Amino acid sequence: MALLEIKGITKIFTQNKKPDHIVLENMSFTVERGQYVSLLGPSGCGKTTLLTILGGFLPTDAGEIILSGQKVETPGPDRGFVFQNYALFPWMTVKENILYSLQVKKSGKQEQNERLQELLDISHLHGSENKYPVQLSGGMQQRVAVVRALASRPEILLLDEPLGAIDFQMRELLQEELAVLVEGAKTTVVMVTHDVNESVYLSDRVIVMSSDKGRIVQDVRIDLERPRNRQSEGFKAHVSDLTELVRQAFHEKAVELDSEPGFLKTDASIKRQSSFTEAYNRMSSKYTAINDSRAAKKYN
Repeated sequence: MALLEIKGITKIFTQNKKPDHIVLENMSFTVERGQYVSLLGPSGCGKTTLLTILGGFLPTDAGEIILSGQKVETPGPDRGFVFQNYALFPWMTVKENILYSLQVKKSGKQEQNERLQELLDISHLHGSENKYPVQLSGGMQQRVAVVRALASRPEILLLDEPLGAIDFQMRELLQEELAVLVEGAKTTVVMVTHDVNESVYLSDRVIVMSSDKGRIVQDVRIDLERPRNRQSEGFKAHVSDLTELVRQAFHEKAVELDSEPGFLKTDASIKRQSSFTEAYNRMSSKYTAINDSRAAKKYN
């Protein structure tokens, strides 16, 4: 049996004096123990909404979430959640942040100390346990946030764009650190990301979602050895395929709008869609070119 089962999830947001907005409709998939699964898709496709439901912070309108045979309805220690801004407690040291969940559970001092040492080992944070978040680099804050979420030994780790606030120059380095950290913890992960390269580098599976009610465009398995080589043909092929799928997810929403009764497809709407596609292509090409250039300098 799968560790996590998403069964027919539907989520509708009600808006005053506006039609109800169906964010997710009848979404279903499973996650096996030990897998790293990324949710990828355009803004507004329901990725973060789904992750929030998995965390137990938001109820569903239909369907259910099953984790280790138990229905998920509220937040619990079986799920570790890492927010985009890390949400570290600024008045607590690294040690205090990491041990917070164990202290809430009233775990014994010996258990806390043993777990702290384990987490400091896998996160390479020895020597920083008495520092405060403001004294840490972005990468170190990320590691603290992840191991804090892992402290209570959750069944699954939920990551909401954990590198979304990191500048481009540091992003790839922190992806590498995150991959090592997750592998060391031997945990299951579901991550939200907008970054195609990031999803390929970190994931065993990438679920591409459409803006059309969160429909799954495709569930892609990333069959590459670890650590991943960003310059390999296989890596680049996955990036290319997923970029096309994300573009398709955008396009499907545009087609849906065009086909609605009373919607007139004008030259202006065609131009906007064309401009968006061109901009997306330019962004993707620029990102790939920068990566290739940096890799060339690194290995020459």
